[in-house]
Order: sequence, then C-alpha cells, then structure tokens
Amino acid sequence: MSDTQGTAVPRNPDTLVNAVAKVKRHVLPLFVIMFIVNYLDRVNIGFVRPHLESDLGISTAAYGLGAGLFFIGYALFEVPSNMLLQRVGARIWLTRIMFTWGLVATAMAFVQTETQFYVLRFLLGVAEAGFFPGVIYYFTRWLPGAERGKAIAIFLSGSAVASLISGPLAGALMQIQGLGMHGWQWMLFIEGMFSVALCFVVWFWLDSKPHDAKWLTREEQDALVDTIDREQREREAKGVVKTSSWALLKDRQIVLFCLTYFCIQLTIYAATFWLPSIIKRMGDLSDLQVGFFNSIPWLISIIAMYAFAAGSARWRFQQAWVACALIVAATGMFLSTTGGPVFAFVAVCFAAIGFKSASSLFWPIPQGYLDARVAAAVIALINSVGNLGGFVAPTTFGLLEQHTGSIQGGLYGLAVTSVLAAIAVFFVRTRPKDAASNDLKPQSAMSQTH
Repeated sequence: MSDTQGTAVPRNPDTLVNAVAKVKRHVLPLFVIMFIVNYLDRVNIGFVRPHLESDLGISTAAYGLGAGLFFIGYALFEVPSNMLLQRVGARIWLTRIMFTWGLVATAMAFVQTETQFYVLRFLLGVAEAGFFPGVIYYFTRWLPGAERGKAIAIFLSGSAVASLISGPLAGALMQIQGLGMHGWQWMLFIEGMFSVALCFVVWFWLDSKPHDAKWLTREEQDALVDTIDREQREREAKGVVKTSSWALLKDRQIVLFCLTYFCIQLTIYAATFWLPSIIKRMGDLSDLQVGFFNSIPWLISIIAMYAFAAGSARWRFQQAWVACALIVAATGMFLSTTGGPVFAFVAVCFAAIGFKSASSLFWPIPQGYLDARVAAAVIALINSVGNLGGFVAPTTFGLLEQHTGSIQGGLYGLAVTSVLAAIAVFFVRTRPKDAASNDLKPQSAMSQTH
C-alpha cells in the first residue's frame, strides 16, 4: 500500500505506534542518564569553590572565570560538533562526546593552578559541545513530529533530576579521603570516571538510523522512516520551508530566540554556580548539609515545571506562560537582595520556580517555528548562544564578589534581564510566517508528559 507520492504506508495502523513505543523504551532512559551525568560534570565545581580557594589559592574571580570558560568552548564548538554528528552518525559521535568529556572531567580532580583550571574548564566545554542538539537531532530522525515534544520533555527531565541529586551526591562523595587526595578531588574523579564508563554503554546500545535497529521489525523500521519523510514533504508542500540554514540564521526570530534563551540561562547558571556559596553563609554547615540544602530549590522547581506544563496544556498561549515564569524568576532574584542569607535562600527557591519552568516552556516555541531539515543546526545555535549566559553569570558574580564583597548588583541585573526576556518573548512567533493559515500549532514539551 502506498500514498499518491509512492510512500509506503504500513498496512497495520498499530505498527507505527509499536515502533514509537519501542524507540522511547530503548533510547530515552539512556539519554536521561547521559543528561544527568553531563549536568553533574558541568556544575559540580560549584560545590568545591571554597576548597579550591583554601587548597589551591584559586580566587573568587578566578573561580567565576573558570566556571564560565566552559561555555566559551561549548559555544564555539557546538554547531561544528552537531554537523559532524550528522555526518558520522549519532552512535559514533555521542560516544566520542561522552568519552572525551569524561576524561576532561576526571582530570579536573588534579588541577593545581588557575591556568590549569581555566584550560580544563574550556576543554570540558569543547568536549561536551553538540550533546544537547545532537540528542534533539536524533529525535528528528527517529520519532514523528507529534511524538518529539513528549520525548524532549522526558529528556529535559534529566536536568531537573541532576539538579536535585547533585548536591547530596557531591556532599557524600566529598566525605571520601585517602591516597593523598582530598574529598573534593575524589568527587570530581568519581563523577568523571562514571562518564567514561557510560560511553561504552552508549556505543553498544545506540543505533544511528532506524534501519540499523535490530530491536525493530522491518515493518516498524519502514513505518518510522516513511512517516518522518512524509511529514517533511508535507512541510515543503505547504511552503513553510526555508531553503538554507543561512537564511534561517539571518531571521530576526532566531535572534530573539537566542536572546530570550540567553536571559533564561543567565539566571539558571548564576543560581547553579553561586547557590552553594549562598547556603554556606546560612551557618556553619558541612559539605553534606550544603548539598542537601542545595536540592531544595530544584525539588520545588520540578513540581512547578509540571504545574506550569499542566496550565500551558489547558490554556494554550506559550509566550504568555514563558513570560509569567520569567516574571516569577525576576521577583525571586530581586527579593533575594532584601534580607539575610536565610531569606535570600528562600527567595532563590521562589526564583527557581520561574527560571526552570521558563527553560522547559521555551523550547516548543522554536521547535514549532523551524523546519526539520535545519532545526538541528539552529537549535544548536540557540543553545550555544543562550548558554553564553553560563559564562557571563559566574564571571560577573566572581568579579563582583572579589571587588565589592557582595553579589547584590548581579542579582539586580538578573531581575532586570528576566523582565526584559519576558517582554521579548511576546515578539517571537510559534510558527513560520508562511504558515499563518495552516494549523501548525506547537505543543508544550512539558505538557506532553501526561
């Protein structure tokens, strides 16, 4: 059986449903674990900052710069990395990414100087570049459009889980002593080596294309490929395709996506890298206690993310939901400047409701706007430019604290940028201009988790 364009259509309508279910069961758990490990290796230095200063003499400003240099390497190499993934295949390239980032993350345990700290943080960004958009691209080649939002929502949950467990895990691992290594070194070493070990799982578990998957029947393989190809032809027939990546990169909407995501990431990484220090000011707390307190904002944010998702699923206006979340983030960051350390911690918990929800609610907007053939490259661009917030935030906070003894000015700045992003998001489109008369409404990624 075939359609008018010669595309094979499965005789059994359940074939595609079964194929999608198998893909999700096979790859999603691994991708979530990879994302958790990726996030831990990226942010675990937030828990060792006082030890870097006391054991190695790395100053507050140097810590902030080193924390941020990761994102320079990440931004410079993310788009080329994603292009190479499409050329050599997901299995080879995602395994390479995990192996190299694991080695660099492990080497972080043995830094002795500020220069070594800077170099390894930069190289960690280079090694990790392409992971996030690579997974997004993988979904475009394995899942029909209606299923990608659900898969991405589950994948993004890895970030929330990692934020939740990073503190207690780091605190527990830092209790290890011996073999001439401090607890913070053991923590970095163990988390890095876990990434190296996981790369072997990735190599033996992933397939690059549906027709390589022996765990799918031939009919299921054909159903996936035919459906995805047919969806792309339908987009082309409706005239919503931009003919080149460069045309998209010049699009004003892409600039707005980048700026909006930059503002979101600015607040997320400011909280990620400086929250343990804020908690430390609350009293004479051990590393383990700091780790458990660090989990509280992220636990609250996970609950909030699903609450916002439920609302956006019922009352669909994606920009308004993102703007609302950003206003909550701005309010929390402003309030964190008005009281003592305990009140500041409570305010950051409130802000986390906003900036984590905004991050998950944001991605369905560019996904609905972009054509599938160039989506991977442009998502890589949005992600890499947006993640430069991870350079600006810790670097600025480090300089502020070293020269003024306070990060209050940085918190004010985060409040202002969140408000500006809330305004800017109303100027972005959720679908191509050419598709104004077509029913191409994007769906909230988080709302698809039910």
